[in-house]
Amino acid sequence: MALTRRQALKTAGAAVAAAGIAKPAIAQSGPIQVGYLPALTGPSSSTGVGISRGTELAVQEINKAGGIKGRMIELIQRDTQSDPTKAVNATAELTRAAKVSVVFGPLNSGESLAVVPILARQNILQIHPCWVDSLTDVKKYPMCFRNAPTNQQIGHASNRYVVEVLKKKKVAVISDTAGYGTASLKAYVPMLKEMKADVVYENSVDAANPDLKPELLRMQSAGAEAIMPWSVNAGFLSRIINTRGQMAWDVPICGQTTLGSGQTKALLEKPEYWNKVYPNNFRPVCYDSTGKLPERAHAFVERLKSNKVDMNDTLLWWIAVGYDSPYMMAEAMKAVGTDTKALTDYFNKMKKFAGVYGDISFSPDNHDGYPDAQVVMVEANSLKEGAFNLAPGYGAS
Repeated sequence: MALTRRQALKTAGAAVAAAGIAKPAIAQSGPIQVGYLPALTGPSSSTGVGISRGTELAVQEINKAGGIKGRMIELIQRDTQSDPTKAVNATAELTRAAKVSVVFGPLNSGESLAVVPILARQNILQIHPCWVDSLTDVKKYPMCFRNAPTNQQIGHASNRYVVEVLKKKKVAVISDTAGYGTASLKAYVPMLKEMKADVVYENSVDAANPDLKPELLRMQSAGAEAIMPWSVNAGFLSRIINTRGQMAWDVPICGQTTLGSGQTKALLEKPEYWNKVYPNNFRPVCYDSTGKLPERAHAFVERLKSNKVDMNDTLLWWIAVGYDSPYMMAEAMKAVGTDTKALTDYFNKMKKFAGVYGDISFSPDNHDGYPDAQVVMVEANSLKEGAFNLAPGYGAS
């Protein structure tokens, strides 16, 4: 049975007390090195910055409570700079220069597409929150686990909302040219067509393109009733929203969670341009119809406030998945130690790890841990402390 976070912290406290009676073996007294590969700079850094706030807080809390049976977690961090090549180089540094027990990240799919096969060849345990479907494969990558949804889950929620809730049949799909963007476009267009939607425009565009009006004019000319952008680049997404506003084109924009980030909001020319923008998000970190967060998320926000963690320029779910990941690793290490095979076996049996971001479960045949029902759509213009109201059309549960 998986330990609760409270039980885990009690266990850590007991380990500290026991250390005063019996000293651990020298080989087991040093820090446990965990590799961490966030994009803290570059065009896709909004995700990495948000996730890192949660990751760093969790590691601080775990170590303050005694670490893993008296051993501290040491986060060995390398900035991937939103670049797959640099992510590969950073991975080489981690695996050659440091003796990491597990790697968390990369945090963006473009970098993970390059890194996952490398870590698999080196038999290094990996946890990541990236959505591209091919990034978990129990046969190719038996030590790689995803504690976030897949593209299929995200796409189903978005496409269902556009076609079945908003009743929009003519859809424009646009992405940037990064790995996540192109993979999403390839995955979601066929899904829309299976739902009998008419995809009147589809294209991948350089995220640095300063003028997206020609693209939106093509969408408008084709009769698009909704725009679905797929990118983690806040600048690219804000230009789509701003251009729609400048054109006074009253169509909904539905898609990737970064549509609702504080960084995207800061780049909008007018606050009202955020109306009718519906990003993906996750029910455990959303406000209900009474304006309240679920109990776990509410307690987490209070803890963030007490630790002066900024939420205004990021998303609560990014901080939450960053926070949950070290605790998930700590639970496994407390139970079985740091041996790679033992940790992999533990994760293969993990059931409903109770994170702030959501309940995560794995099996030997499925390393995609996030439940379908927790993937939802939200109103971007309801953003408050990194969280949102559910989009119109969702029930209370």
